[in-house]
Amino acid sequence: MKNMIKTTVFATAILALSSNAWAGALENMERERAIMLETLLSGDIVASEKRSRGAISSARLIDLERMVLRDKSLVGKNTPLVRAAFENYDLTFLVHAAAEKNRSPLDHWMTEIGVSTQTILNARTGRR
Repeated sequence: MKNMIKTTVFATAILALSSNAWAGALENMERERAIMLETLLSGDIVASEKRSRGAISSARLIDLERMVLRDKSLVGKNTPLVRAAFENYDLTFLVHAAAEKNRSPLDHWMTEIGVSTQTILNARTGRR
């Protein structure tokens, strides 16, 4: 029984190490940005909690954005993710771009995707 458990644990470890489920700096940055935007846009979280979570995510994103910008393994890659990331600098490197334009990350993101107070007020609910 003990040998069977050891064998199972060993086999699981080998499979985990040999799998291709490795996320690079770009994927980690994308995930963290999505978490930050989801938190900031959530209606279920109070404003003070949004601010504290947003500050933590911004600090993480600053580091992750720097890592992606300095990642030598991305040079010469022509994958759709890498192409889209560098073609849309202002959305990909959200915290840096927001700081360059003196805006909060959420304000900058909303502006870049074309959402303003006026477009929200003009929006109608209905079925498509």
